[in-house]
Order: sequence, then structure tokens, then C-alpha cells
Amino acid sequence: MKTPDKHAKIIRAATKVFAKKGFFNARISDIAKEAKVADGTIYLYFNNKYDMLLSVFEEKIGKLVEQINSQIENEEDPRRMLELFIANHLREMKKNKNLAEVIQIELRQTNKMIKDYRNNKFSEYLNIISQIIKDGQKQKVFRHDILPGIAKRAIFGALDEIARIWNINIDSEYAIDETENQAIKIFLVGILENPAK
Repeated sequence: MKTPDKHAKIIRAATKVFAKKGFFNARISDIAKEAKVADGTIYLYFNNKYDMLLSVFEEKIGKLVEQINSQIENEEDPRRMLELFIANHLREMKKNKNLAEVIQIELRQTNKMIKDYRNNKFSEYLNIISQIIKDGQKQKVFRHDILPGIAKRAIFGALDEIARIWNINIDSEYAIDETENQAIKIFLVGILENPAK
């Protein structure tokens, strides 16, 4: 019998196994073992491993979308909105290293599969950044010559690379607060219409 609790347990296990072994090397039996369920139970919830990977992205990144939207919905200053996005993303990646690993590795390795799945939460997540940029341009806070589609990829790419600090333990002396502040300064100075203000 299907239960939401078991579904969530399998998603957590899949995220951990994909992070550790990679999508292509992970087996359904590895995920079942990590989730402490029978192999056959997996197929009650998911059609295959690809379906599971998409569910990881949809559910885990869906939660990030909900989180950041709830944080910025009452904000009017696009600078503050971008600060909140950056801070929230870095904190979540530090807290959930398995998800950070899956995003960093699998999003690139399984790019063709993700591309085939057009309506995904990851695109929605990135589009939050481009919308913040557009809002800032309308308010004449951000430079009008910045292309939101490129800015969202540049910002996310940098945040993704910063999150690797905690995954591979390089330069791990960087505290989360200082890391957030540095990222915010770098981006805001680059996109502000009048940085001196």
C-alpha cells in the first residue's frame, strides 16, 4: 500500500544514493536498501530510475521554489529579493549536501534527460532570479543592459560552485554568513544601475 511517508523516504534515499554513486551507477536495489524497503516497493511509487531522478528534482527543488517565493512575496526591493535568494540557496545547499551533489553532478550528466522534461521545477527556480532582475530593471535599480536569461545562469552557476566548498571540504573555513555576504556583494555591485548609491 502506498503512503506519503514511504514515498518521502524513497526520495530521501534516492537523493543520497544518487549523490554518492551517481545516477548511472546507482541501482534500484541500492535505493531500496537505503530506504529500508523491498526492491519491488520502489516500483509502486516510481516507474524507473529516471522517474525517480525527476521526482528528486521536482520535489526537492519544488520545496526551494516554495521557500524562496514565500520569503520574497512581500519584498519590493529587488536588491533584498536577490539577497534572500542567494542566502536561502547557500544555506539549503550547506544543510542538504546530498541535494547539492545531485544538482551539481546529475543536472549536467543527465542533461539530455532533463532537457526532454520541459516543465520542471529547476527551470521555475532559475526563473525566480530572472524575474528579480527584470523587476529591478523596471525599477531602474539594476542595469538595463543586463540580460536576465544570462544573469540567472551566471548567478546560479556561481552559487553552485560556491556550494562545492562544503561538499569537497576545500576552503571550508569560510563561514556561511561570510560566504553569503561575499556572493551578495559580488553580484549586486555588478548589476546595480548606480553601485555607489
